[in-house]
Amino acid sequence: MKISVKKLVFAALCTAIGLLLPTVFHTFGISGTIFLPMHIPVLLCGFICGWQYGVLCGIVVPLLCSVLTGRPPLFPVGVAMIFELATYGMLTGLLKDKCSIYIALIGAMLGGRIINGSANVILMGMLGNSYTMQAFLSGAFITALPGIIIQLIVIPALVYSLNRAGVTKQIENQIEA
Repeated sequence: MKISVKKLVFAALCTAIGLLLPTVFHTFGISGTIFLPMHIPVLLCGFICGWQYGVLCGIVVPLLCSVLTGRPPLFPVGVAMIFELATYGMLTGLLKDKCSIYIALIGAMLGGRIINGSANVILMGMLGNSYTMQAFLSGAFITALPGIIIQLIVIPALVYSLNRAGVTKQIENQIEA
């Protein structure tokens, strides 16, 4: 993988926002499981920087949040989120040029949730617990519905705004080292 300084800087900005947003939400007593503040910067990173940077951002954000703040707890929730968010970053980066932004976003959101559910089945099983379909549907779709709606509104608006402002072109057109 060739390294683009502008993509690296934008991915670092997304990572910093991914650490800051959940902290702000928790400070004001707002549930991350409802509003999904970590997801937005990772999804955005994949759209703007591509799948490699999206995956990296998706791995680093929940890992650092867990280590620095204790939220989410690293095992099993944090590990499952690492897989989920890495999938978001990968799929948005891979799908962004192949279909509409909404199809790419929904595909990434569904793919990440499926990976999260699969990881939870394995990780909870390692603890001797079960992870039921009801728990998956409740956590991934029902509880998270406000966050899903926010993502469907905010991510396309941000991507469109960054494209319109020329930021995306500047990031893509940098000579890679």
